[in-house]
Amino acid sequence: MLPSAHPEVDLHEQSPLNLAFVGDGVYELLVRQRLVERTRMQPGALHAAAVRYVSARGQCQALELFKDQLSGEELAVLRRGQNASKATVSKHATAQQYRASTGVEALFGWLYLRGENARIQQLFELVWQGLEQIAPPETSAQPKP
Repeated sequence: MLPSAHPEVDLHEQSPLNLAFVGDGVYELLVRQRLVERTRMQPGALHAAAVRYVSARGQCQALELFKDQLSGEELAVLRRGQNASKATVSKHATAQQYRASTGVEALFGWLYLRGENARIQQLFELVWQGLEQIAPPETSAQPKP
């Protein structure tokens, strides 16, 4: 489970990129935890599997899995994150994927800083189940019992 957050600055005053900074760590921790809990992969394979979820492309796919489940306030945070993305993008992602991933990270950061860990878990379950149905990690052939 995620530790509790106690922000001293009003979250409405935070830049969406600051929220994305926190959300990137939250999202990656959830992915790493899930992979270690459910597979017997070596560290190199764990990293390769994690990139599938934590990359701009993976987070763009994740957004499609839960976007319809978001409240109006959550959608507003998501849009702020998408609109705040830098013009420069990775060579492995399109501008649209990069903006979507920044929005996802901003949303997860905002939820975390608000102490809404249950909501984070709910959204992450939608992501995990949805992406596992599309294409499970190739290196997880031996799940833990």
